[in-house]
Amino acid sequence: MDRIIPGSGQESVWDYPRPPRAETCCKSLTIVFADQVLVETTQSIRVLETSHPPVYYIPLEIFEPGVLLPTDRQTLCEWKGVARYYHVMVDDFAAEYAAWSYCKPTPVFELLRDHVAFYAHAMDSCRVDGERVHAQLGGFYGDWVTKDIAGPFKGTPGTDDW
Repeated sequence: MDRIIPGSGQESVWDYPRPPRAETCCKSLTIVFADQVLVETTQSIRVLETSHPPVYYIPLEIFEPGVLLPTDRQTLCEWKGVARYYHVMVDDFAAEYAAWSYCKPTPVFELLRDHVAFYAHAMDSCRVDGERVHAQLGGFYGDWVTKDIAGPFKGTPGTDDW
C-alpha cells in the first residue's frame, strides 16, 4: 500500500485514528433518492477511521415518517456496537438495506445515538458541501469519498488485510 500524500486542503485517511473517532460536523449534506431530496442539513456526526473515508450520520428526527423502514438485519461493529439497518422508501421506490444506525451505541460512540448513515451507492446522489460523493468501493463500507480526502481506501480488491 502506497499512501497518497494529501494535497492542499485534503485530509489523509491514514491520519485518521484507530479505534475510530466520532465528531460533530457542520458540512452541508444532501441526500437524493427517487428524485426527491430526503435531507439537506448541516447537522451530522462524522466518523473517522484509519484507511476509511468519513461516514456521516444524520439525526433520525430530520427524516419524514415512512422514509426509513426498520429491518431485522443487524451487524456488529467492534467499536460502535450493534448496527440496525433500514430500507429507504419514497413512493413506490425502495432501496433495501440502504441505511443503518446504532440504537444503543457503545459509550465512546454515544454521539451516534438517534443518527443514521446511508450507503451512497444506494441513493441517487449524496453531496458534501455541494460536491457529489463517490461511494467507497467494496460494497460493505458506507464511507463517502470526496476530493478533500486522500487514500488509498480500504474496500478495493486486495485490501482485506489492511
